[in-house]
Amino acid sequence: MEGGARVAGCPAQSLPRLPRCGMHDPNGALRKVRAVFFFGLFLWVGSGARAQSPPEAASGWQDKLPLHARHQMVVAAHPAAAAAGAGVLDAGGNAIDAAIATQLVLNVVEPQSSGIGGGAFILHYDRSAGRLRVYDGREVAPAGADEKLFLDGAGQPMRFVDALVGGRSVGVPGVVRLLEVVHRRHGRLPWARLVEPAEHLAREGFPISPRLNLLLESDRFLRADPRARALYYQADGRARAIGDTLRNPALAGVLQRIAREGSRAFYEGDLAQSMVHTVGTHPTAPGSLSLADLAAYRVIERNPLCRAFLEHRVCTVPPPSSGGVTMLQMLGMLEGLPMAALPPGQLMTVHLFSEAGRLAFADRDRYLADPAFVPVPVAALLDGRYLADRRELIDARRSMRVARAGQVVAGAAWAAGVQLDMPSTTHFSIVDRAGNAIAMTSSIESAFGSRTMVEGFLLNNQLTDFSFQPVREGAPAANRVQGGKRPRSTMTPTMVFDARGRLEMLVGSPGGSWIANYVAQVLMLRYLQRQPLQAAVASPHWGSRNGLTEIERGSAAEALIEPLRLLGHEVRTLDLTSGLHVIERDGAGWVGIADPRREGVAVGR
Repeated sequence: MEGGARVAGCPAQSLPRLPRCGMHDPNGALRKVRAVFFFGLFLWVGSGARAQSPPEAASGWQDKLPLHARHQMVVAAHPAAAAAGAGVLDAGGNAIDAAIATQLVLNVVEPQSSGIGGGAFILHYDRSAGRLRVYDGREVAPAGADEKLFLDGAGQPMRFVDALVGGRSVGVPGVVRLLEVVHRRHGRLPWARLVEPAEHLAREGFPISPRLNLLLESDRFLRADPRARALYYQADGRARAIGDTLRNPALAGVLQRIAREGSRAFYEGDLAQSMVHTVGTHPTAPGSLSLADLAAYRVIERNPLCRAFLEHRVCTVPPPSSGGVTMLQMLGMLEGLPMAALPPGQLMTVHLFSEAGRLAFADRDRYLADPAFVPVPVAALLDGRYLADRRELIDARRSMRVARAGQVVAGAAWAAGVQLDMPSTTHFSIVDRAGNAIAMTSSIESAFGSRTMVEGFLLNNQLTDFSFQPVREGAPAANRVQGGKRPRSTMTPTMVFDARGRLEMLVGSPGGSWIANYVAQVLMLRYLQRQPLQAAVASPHWGSRNGLTEIERGSAAEALIEPLRLLGHEVRTLDLTSGLHVIERDGAGWVGIADPRREGVAVGR
């Protein structure tokens, strides 16, 4: 383990040279990982890839082995991003520094999922201070947006596809200012040094992966944007081929300016003007983003949301993300059920987990939104007596199918909203040599966001996370559109601490509103049912978001479809493309695992 970084996350049979790479020079590391990854991509794509309609489509399964490391670990969604983060740690940077480099490289190599045109939540653990902080870099609705934003001429919610593409759905991006704020408060290496790996990769290029190729090829809308079409597609309209070197000089130029000038280069001046012009003049769906909206953007530091779970303490992010509350509610209900006596993945485990999800998602849809606009009853929703009462509604013999929200506040008048959380997001986990840690989840919403490109990067469509229907049955939706409001998210970066207060695990995932289920499932399997970490991450997904019971297509869990139907479940199968990236304490060191459903890796030393 000493004397060189170790990398895990790609199939051993297809990438025999990947487990050990020198990582002292970050650019050298990047070249080595890129070369090995390029070789592995061709072998992997030949093994067969499963596809579904986007966003984000499934793109195959790669068995991932856990990586054990003594000092430091980065687990991220792309080998180049993990290598960049690891190179920063090797150069003396801390977890914040590594997170900045990792996120910016993900913008280059995983443009469908996140980037400077989107937003993020950071959960940061400062070991020396013994302090956990949340930084909210979520997008904000422009001041000109109101609750009629997604209503058609007849006053009815428009089709999602009509809301998705163009400037109407674009919120004020938060990632650049978020990264700058956390760097100023906690970073160690110079800012420009942390931007350099992404700028270099954008300028010099990287090989297009099978996953990126599949998503580009299957997307219905991205080709309509002339800048995106010129960058990602061939003359005949087909996606750039697997293995083609993709260079993005426009993005390299933007990153170079951000490295030199900081966030001012993004939120003011020519680039801000370009974003406003592009959004406001979109040919089919112009939006109201303004220079004043960009200049006014602020990162919010929030208190972490923590709750006891068995002998552990699980901490995550609060509203405007709904993921943390929903996940903690599920764990609180499951903790009082006989889950430890049940086999993982068997009928009763799936039934009880799904019922807990129904109850938690019913509360989520009614109560959770931006706390600056809505009084969110977080403490009441996580109260032990309330969760015990909710647990009593679970019947082991029969599914409730659709749960009703609980009454946690006397006279609460909020209505459940109508919106879709799309699963184009990324998550990475980082621990440095000093024991500082970052769990960061970022997103541009659906795959390729609003399909609107500015200077080599894509703008988000996060405003579609608001309720399209502002009023239901005479009551306002808590998550209705309002100018200056942050749309509800389900991003759930999470850390687990043991009874002595030691950091025990970092976990998170992409997946839209499924994220809360993914994180809750891993924690339930790991702590309640004592599954090994690798098995917990690779487990077939199942659960409910208060409607259908959803089973991962092509998994062993499909054998439970008929037994679940006999319990009253209405079941469907679909590709549940999580991107769980987990780090867990392993004696004196750490073990990292990347989700086999995506192309992520763990890199450690």
